[in-house]
Amino acid sequence: MEEKQHIGQLFNRIAPTYDGLNHGLSLNIDRLWRRKTVQKMAPAKQVLDVAIGTADLAIEMLVRGKAEQVTGLDLSTEMMAIGEEKCAAKHLPVEFVLGDAQKMPFEDASFDGVTCAFGCRNFSNLDEGLREMYRVLKPGGQVTILEFSYPTRRYIRVLYDFYFTHVLPTIGRIVSRDKTAYTYLNRSVKSFCWGETFVQHLRDAGFRDEHFEPVSLGIATIYTAIKW
Repeated sequence: MEEKQHIGQLFNRIAPTYDGLNHGLSLNIDRLWRRKTVQKMAPAKQVLDVAIGTADLAIEMLVRGKAEQVTGLDLSTEMMAIGEEKCAAKHLPVEFVLGDAQKMPFEDASFDGVTCAFGCRNFSNLDEGLREMYRVLKPGGQVTILEFSYPTRRYIRVLYDFYFTHVLPTIGRIVSRDKTAYTYLNRSVKSFCWGETFVQHLRDAGFRDEHFEPVSLGIATIYTAIKW
Protein backbone atom coordinates (compact mmCIF):
# COMPACT_ATOMS: atom_id res chain seq x y z
CA MET A 1 0.00 0.00 0.00
CA GLU A 2 1.21 3.48 -0.83
CA GLU A 3 0.70 4.72 2.75
CA LYS A 4 3.43 2.38 4.00
CA GLN A 5 6.00 4.57 2.25
CA HIS A 6 4.89 7.50 4.43
CA ILE A 7 3.96 5.69 7.63
CA GLY A 8 5.92 8.08 9.84
CA GLN A 9 4.07 11.07 8.45
CA LEU A 10 0.72 9.32 8.83
CA PHE A 11 1.29 8.62 12.53
CA ASN A 12 2.70 12.11 13.09
CA ARG A 13 -0.64 13.51 11.94
CA ILE A 14 -2.79 11.40 14.26
CA ALA A 15 -0.43 11.34 17.27
CA PRO A 16 -2.40 13.87 19.42
CA THR A 17 -5.57 11.75 19.32
CA TYR A 18 -3.97 8.32 18.95
CA ASP A 19 -4.11 7.09 22.55
CA GLY A 20 -7.67 8.25 23.15
CA LEU A 21 -8.95 6.72 19.94
CA ASN A 22 -6.96 3.54 20.41
CA HIS A 23 -8.40 2.86 23.85
CA GLY A 24 -11.87 4.16 23.06
CA LEU A 25 -12.39 2.33 19.77
CA SER A 26 -11.19 -0.94 21.28
CA LEU A 27 -13.25 -0.42 24.46
CA ASN A 28 -9.90 -0.68 26.31
CA ILE A 29 -9.41 -4.26 25.16
CA ASP A 30 -6.07 -3.19 23.69
CA ARG A 31 -4.81 -2.69 27.27
CA LEU A 32 -5.66 -6.31 28.08
CA TRP A 33 -3.88 -7.47 24.91
CA ARG A 34 -0.71 -5.65 25.90
CA ARG A 35 -0.89 -7.03 29.43
CA LYS A 36 -1.20 -10.56 28.12
CA THR A 37 1.63 -9.94 25.66
CA VAL A 38 3.92 -8.82 28.49
CA GLN A 39 2.94 -11.91 30.49
CA LYS A 40 4.32 -14.04 27.66
CA MET A 41 7.64 -12.17 27.59
CA ALA A 42 10.73 -13.78 29.03
CA PRO A 43 12.34 -11.39 31.56
CA ALA A 44 15.12 -9.40 29.91
CA LYS A 45 17.55 -6.65 30.88
CA GLN A 46 17.75 -4.73 27.61
CA VAL A 47 14.64 -4.80 25.39
CA LEU A 48 14.14 -3.24 21.99
CA ASP A 49 10.53 -2.18 21.40
CA VAL A 50 10.07 -1.82 17.65
CA ALA A 51 7.43 0.70 16.56
CA ILE A 52 7.24 1.92 20.15
CA GLY A 53 4.77 4.70 19.29
CA THR A 54 3.41 6.28 22.46
CA ALA A 55 5.16 3.62 24.58
CA ASP A 56 2.17 1.75 26.01
CA LEU A 57 3.86 -1.66 25.63
CA ALA A 58 7.19 -0.38 26.96
CA ILE A 59 5.49 1.07 30.02
CA GLU A 60 3.63 -2.17 30.65
CA MET A 61 6.77 -4.33 30.48
CA LEU A 62 8.72 -2.03 32.79
CA VAL A 63 5.93 -1.70 35.33
CA ARG A 64 5.48 -5.50 35.31
CA GLY A 65 9.21 -6.09 35.78
CA LYS A 66 9.77 -7.90 32.49
CA ALA A 67 12.44 -5.41 31.36
CA GLU A 68 15.06 -3.32 33.12
CA GLN A 69 15.73 -0.92 30.24
CA VAL A 70 13.83 -0.32 27.01
CA THR A 71 15.03 1.20 23.77
CA GLY A 72 12.18 2.26 21.51
CA LEU A 73 12.47 2.58 17.73
CA ASP A 74 9.91 4.41 15.60
CA LEU A 75 9.49 6.48 12.43
CA SER A 76 7.11 8.96 14.05
CA THR A 77 8.67 11.77 16.06
CA GLU A 78 5.28 12.98 17.28
CA MET A 79 4.24 9.57 18.63
CA MET A 80 7.57 9.20 20.42
CA ALA A 81 7.29 12.70 21.90
CA ILE A 82 4.05 11.65 23.59
CA GLY A 83 5.69 8.41 24.70
CA GLU A 84 8.63 10.32 26.19
CA GLU A 85 6.27 12.47 28.25
CA LYS A 86 4.43 9.42 29.57
CA CYS A 87 7.65 7.61 30.50
CA ALA A 88 9.18 10.70 32.10
CA ALA A 89 6.07 11.17 34.24
CA LYS A 90 6.52 7.61 35.55
CA HIS A 91 10.35 7.90 35.78
CA LEU A 92 10.79 4.88 33.53
CA PRO A 93 14.11 4.10 31.76
CA VAL A 94 13.16 4.33 28.08
CA GLU A 95 15.38 5.66 25.30
CA PHE A 96 13.61 6.76 22.10
CA VAL A 97 15.40 6.37 18.75
CA LEU A 98 14.16 7.64 15.39
CA GLY A 99 14.76 4.95 12.80
CA ASP A 100 13.49 2.39 10.31
CA ALA A 101 12.69 -1.11 11.57
CA GLN A 102 14.02 -2.51 8.30
CA LYS A 103 17.40 -0.79 8.73
CA MET A 104 17.91 -0.63 12.47
CA PRO A 105 20.75 1.58 13.76
CA PHE A 106 21.96 -1.06 16.23
CA GLU A 107 24.83 -3.54 16.39
CA ASP A 108 24.27 -7.26 15.97
CA ALA A 109 23.12 -9.07 19.13
CA SER A 110 22.49 -5.84 21.06
CA PHE A 111 19.32 -6.78 22.95
CA ASP A 112 18.15 -9.53 25.30
CA GLY A 113 14.58 -9.24 24.02
CA VAL A 114 12.68 -7.65 21.13
CA THR A 115 9.01 -6.66 21.12
CA CYS A 116 6.60 -5.11 18.64
CA ALA A 117 2.94 -4.20 19.14
CA PHE A 118 0.82 -3.43 16.07
CA GLY A 119 3.85 -2.45 14.01
CA CYS A 120 4.71 -5.40 11.79
CA ARG A 121 1.86 -4.85 9.35
CA ASN A 122 3.22 -1.35 8.70
CA PHE A 123 6.57 -2.66 7.43
CA SER A 124 6.87 -2.21 3.68
CA ASN A 125 8.74 -5.54 3.73
CA LEU A 126 7.79 -7.85 6.60
CA ASP A 127 10.66 -10.27 6.05
CA GLU A 128 13.27 -7.50 6.18
CA GLY A 129 11.81 -6.24 9.45
CA LEU A 130 11.82 -9.71 11.03
CA ARG A 131 15.37 -10.37 9.86
CA GLU A 132 16.46 -7.13 11.51
CA MET A 133 14.76 -8.18 14.74
CA TYR A 134 16.66 -11.46 14.54
CA ARG A 135 19.96 -9.69 13.83
CA VAL A 136 19.84 -7.33 16.82
CA LEU A 137 18.61 -10.02 19.24
CA LYS A 138 21.15 -11.95 21.33
CA PRO A 139 21.24 -15.75 20.97
CA GLY A 140 18.68 -17.23 23.33
CA GLY A 141 16.65 -14.03 23.28
CA GLN A 142 12.90 -13.94 22.67
CA VAL A 143 10.89 -11.90 20.21
CA THR A 144 7.32 -11.11 21.31
CA ILE A 145 4.88 -9.66 18.79
CA LEU A 146 1.28 -8.47 19.18
CA GLU A 147 -0.56 -7.86 15.93
CA PHE A 148 -4.06 -7.67 14.54
CA SER A 149 -5.36 -10.82 12.89
CA TYR A 150 -8.64 -11.95 11.37
CA PRO A 151 -11.41 -13.83 13.21
CA THR A 152 -12.16 -17.27 11.84
CA ARG A 153 -15.67 -17.62 13.26
CA ARG A 154 -18.16 -16.46 10.67
CA TYR A 155 -20.45 -14.35 12.87
CA ILE A 156 -17.49 -12.64 14.54
CA ARG A 157 -15.94 -11.94 11.14
CA VAL A 158 -19.16 -10.29 9.89
CA LEU A 159 -19.28 -7.97 12.91
CA TYR A 160 -15.54 -7.34 12.65
CA ASP A 161 -15.80 -6.43 8.95
CA PHE A 162 -18.67 -4.03 9.60
CA TYR A 163 -16.87 -2.33 12.47
CA PHE A 164 -13.54 -2.03 10.66
CA THR A 165 -15.10 -0.99 7.35
CA HIS A 166 -17.69 1.52 8.55
CA VAL A 167 -17.58 2.39 12.26
CA LEU A 168 -13.85 2.70 12.98
CA PRO A 169 -12.89 4.77 9.90
CA THR A 170 -15.81 7.16 10.43
CA ILE A 171 -15.10 7.82 14.11
CA GLY A 172 -11.37 7.94 13.48
CA ARG A 173 -11.79 10.49 10.69
CA ILE A 174 -14.03 12.73 12.79
CA VAL A 175 -11.86 12.70 15.93
CA SER A 176 -8.41 12.75 14.32
CA ARG A 177 -9.51 15.01 11.45
CA ASP A 178 -7.49 12.82 9.13
CA LYS A 179 -9.24 11.44 6.07
CA THR A 180 -6.90 8.52 5.38
CA ALA A 181 -5.33 7.19 8.59
CA TYR A 182 -8.14 4.97 9.85
CA THR A 183 -9.09 3.83 6.38
CA TYR A 184 -5.47 2.69 6.09
CA LEU A 185 -5.80 0.82 9.39
CA ASN A 186 -8.76 -1.13 8.03
CA ARG A 187 -6.99 -2.03 4.79
CA SER A 188 -3.68 -2.87 6.46
CA VAL A 189 -5.32 -5.35 8.84
CA LYS A 190 -7.29 -7.08 6.09
CA SER A 191 -4.29 -7.43 3.81
CA PHE A 192 -1.86 -8.68 6.47
CA CYS A 193 -1.01 -12.30 7.28
CA TRP A 194 -1.68 -14.00 10.59
CA GLY A 195 -1.50 -17.34 12.37
CA GLU A 196 0.57 -20.06 10.73
CA THR A 197 1.38 -17.83 7.77
CA PHE A 198 2.98 -15.23 10.03
CA VAL A 199 4.79 -17.98 11.95
CA GLN A 200 6.35 -19.15 8.68
CA HIS A 201 7.76 -15.65 8.18
CA LEU A 202 9.32 -15.93 11.64
CA ARG A 203 10.90 -19.26 10.67
CA ASP A 204 12.19 -17.82 7.42
CA ALA A 205 13.87 -15.03 9.41
CA GLY A 206 15.71 -17.66 11.48
CA PHE A 207 13.56 -17.87 14.61
CA ARG A 208 12.69 -21.19 16.23
CA ASP A 209 10.36 -22.50 18.95
CA GLU A 210 7.53 -20.37 17.55
CA HIS A 211 4.17 -20.14 19.28
CA PHE A 212 1.07 -18.07 18.65
CA GLU A 213 -2.12 -17.42 20.58
CA PRO A 214 -5.19 -15.63 19.20
CA VAL A 215 -6.90 -13.30 21.68
CA SER A 216 -10.45 -11.91 21.72
CA LEU A 217 -11.74 -14.53 19.27
CA GLY A 218 -8.91 -13.90 16.83
CA ILE A 219 -9.10 -10.11 16.57
CA ALA A 220 -5.43 -10.02 17.58
CA THR A 221 -2.68 -12.61 17.99
CA ILE A 222 0.40 -12.85 20.22
CA TYR A 223 3.49 -14.47 18.71
CA THR A 224 6.67 -15.58 20.48
CA ALA A 225 9.85 -17.12 19.10
CA ILE A 226 13.49 -17.65 20.09
CA LYS A 227 16.81 -16.90 18.40
CA TRP A 228 18.98 -20.01 18.82
